[in-house]
Amino acid sequence: MASFSFKFTLLSLLAIFANSWMAIARDPDILTDFIVPPNLNGSEITGHFFTYHLNTTGNGGPDARETDVTMDEFPALNGQGVSLAVYTFPPRSAYPTHIHPRASELFLVTKGKVEVGLVDTANKLYKNSLGAGDVFLFPKGLVHYQYNALSRASASAVSFFGSASPGEVSLPTTLFATGIDDGILAKIFKTDVPTIQKLKSGLATPRF
Repeated sequence: MASFSFKFTLLSLLAIFANSWMAIARDPDILTDFIVPPNLNGSEITGHFFTYHLNTTGNGGPDARETDVTMDEFPALNGQGVSLAVYTFPPRSAYPTHIHPRASELFLVTKGKVEVGLVDTANKLYKNSLGAGDVFLFPKGLVHYQYNALSRASASAVSFFGSASPGEVSLPTTLFATGIDDGILAKIFKTDVPTIQKLKSGLATPRF
């Protein structure tokens, strides 16, 4: 009887842990239709609150550009579990390797051709060349990139996320622009400090 009681308690704890893990692995459910920002009251909400104008005008530079529409830019998304980003890719431009820690991503090419790739936790690379209308899935938390290999044509895409705040961790910025000691980085990458400093200098110029 004691053995059964122990097993039942253990299974109960495992179930509670699994449910808790699922709850923090995605945006939490809300108990209202939508979340009213602290600076507003319900009576002040109109259709404009649920509307966002997306400005995708770039600076004409050579780098890929991302325009986010998350709850930071569009407060009505708070609690809704969705967001998006719009990408523009000048010829021969790449969006740096990065991860989204809080959401999976559906990447839809709307113009041109984009090469994409992701790396799983077994360090296996999955890549493909996408054209307009193609959709590619980037699972949550996995390293991935996008690249326009064409030398004379631009490309564009839209990404849809399963979170109002998917987050983004850019690997080049995280490694080389956050103050990690040059000597430590040289040890990690089995190179010398001047090489690390050269990589850092390339990140000193803003991309956008």
